[in-house]
Amino acid sequence: MLFLLRLLLNAAALWVAVRLVHGISFQGGAMAFLGVALVFGVVNAVAKPLLQIFSVPLLLLTLGLFGLVINALVLWMTSGLSGALGLHFHVAGFGAAFLGALVVSVVNLLLSWSGMRGT
Repeated sequence: MLFLLRLLLNAAALWVAVRLVHGISFQGGAMAFLGVALVFGVVNAVAKPLLQIFSVPLLLLTLGLFGLVINALVLWMTSGLSGALGLHFHVAGFGAAFLGALVVSVVNLLLSWSGMRGT
């Protein structure tokens, strides 16, 4: 049940990023978008911890702000993998990935908070 909830939260956050950030686009239906959210979740679970481990010095030097760059890279990787899978999710450059990662993080945070308040 928690997996499905995280998938839906990621899908909602990615949908907001597609709507708000110029340079992030998606063409397809709801099921394809859930596929993009699934890819995003897998990249977050596998690649993000590896990126964080290898960038510990930069994370310490920047007091954690390099984490924003890592989030942007995760979104950009999601774009590449989604494109390879034919899901038509595209992030056009690092700037769009950076802004999109900020939007996704904020929306996920807000949706998670609202879910916790209801329980």
